[in-house]
Amino acid sequence: MRFTKPNPLIKYFLFFLSTSVFVLTLLAAEPHVAYAPTDENQLPDAVLGRAGPLQGQILAYFEDHPKTLGYLARPATKQTQGAVILIHEWNGLSERVKQVADAFAAEGYLTLAADLYSGRTGSNRDENMLLVNETLADTATLIKNLDAAASYLKAQGNTTGKVAAIGWCYGGGVALSYALGSKNHEATAIFYGSLLADPDKMAHIQHEIYGTFAASDTGIPVDQVNAFVLALRKANISNDIHIYDEVKHGFWLHVDRDPDTNMVPALDAWQRLKTYLDRAIN
Repeated sequence: MRFTKPNPLIKYFLFFLSTSVFVLTLLAAEPHVAYAPTDENQLPDAVLGRAGPLQGQILAYFEDHPKTLGYLARPATKQTQGAVILIHEWNGLSERVKQVADAFAAEGYLTLAADLYSGRTGSNRDENMLLVNETLADTATLIKNLDAAASYLKAQGNTTGKVAAIGWCYGGGVALSYALGSKNHEATAIFYGSLLADPDKMAHIQHEIYGTFAASDTGIPVDQVNAFVLALRKANISNDIHIYDEVKHGFWLHVDRDPDTNMVPALDAWQRLKTYLDRAIN
């Protein structure tokens, strides 16, 4: 049998073809969330306890802390909108927060659920409080973490280049701290998080603040919310703050805990949030 030496051009072409197919396969495999915005009478399935399988991906976005693993949900739409950072509750980056990240992506927002606990989560009150106290004692690292998240989002294509930070409970307080400590984002939404009543400390905030609170929240009582609003007004910071009657702490992220009580106020808070994001980052 006669052996013929392969043509090097053919070898090069085959290598190029296989490499191109591999790259295209990787690009095609990048997860996206279908564009399916909620209507005016609809809450995301995620807060109702009806979310399907996760559709995003784990992302190491904070080089200073390699164990920090966020969750990125990328919308499958050509529509250009802002980007969103989600800041978890006191127990860490849970399945529920990842599901809500998918819900924001379905609205068209490139969404990164941040990880402020370096991959850890708490399973009970004591574990949660240890993580809360550890991280709140180092606010500078929290700001760096969220700045890294914002920088990642701003560097991506198909966004307006504007970012909103949204947090619940522990994350709501951190969202306010981020507004106080960084100018790397354009919107802040606080759900029943720790507050301030000092207008001088808030005077340099350059964007509108959104807030949703619960009248029956023993941790963030109504008088604290009212003092916060007064401080915002004295600091000339525009705001959309609302206190909902009857509901308790955690009512929005966990509507399914008491749907009969939570559904109507949660829907109003969601529509307010969508309108706020539209004017703040779109």
